[in-house]
Amino acid sequence: MASFNCFALAFFVALSFSSIDVGLAARHLQQLPPTPTLPTTTLPPFPSIPNLPQPSIPSFPRPGALPPLPTMPALPTLPSVPRATLPPLPSMPSIPTIPTTIPSIPFFPPPPSPSSP
Repeated sequence: MASFNCFALAFFVALSFSSIDVGLAARHLQQLPPTPTLPTTTLPPFPSIPNLPQPSIPSFPRPGALPPLPTMPALPTLPSVPRATLPPLPSMPSIPTIPTTIPSIPFFPPPPSPSSP
């Protein structure tokens, strides 16, 4: 776990140092004088695409004219494998049931109050 933390820290430091150079380069670009505008030239028009002849698509025979597919020979039958029978599972002991009713709390009457003469 500690090696992962050291690796993460080293990666973070390397990433920080690599971004310092980017910040310095951006500052140098901002401090440059504005670039002069370059003369623009007009491009010649695109040549027109010639119309090529369309190839003719050969006609294919109709599906009904095809010969029928050969029939598959019958596969040999496999011999039957004897079935394994498992012994019956032992019976599980019954789980005791949890009572669902809450017993009532007995109510005791308050003690008699002392009478003053």
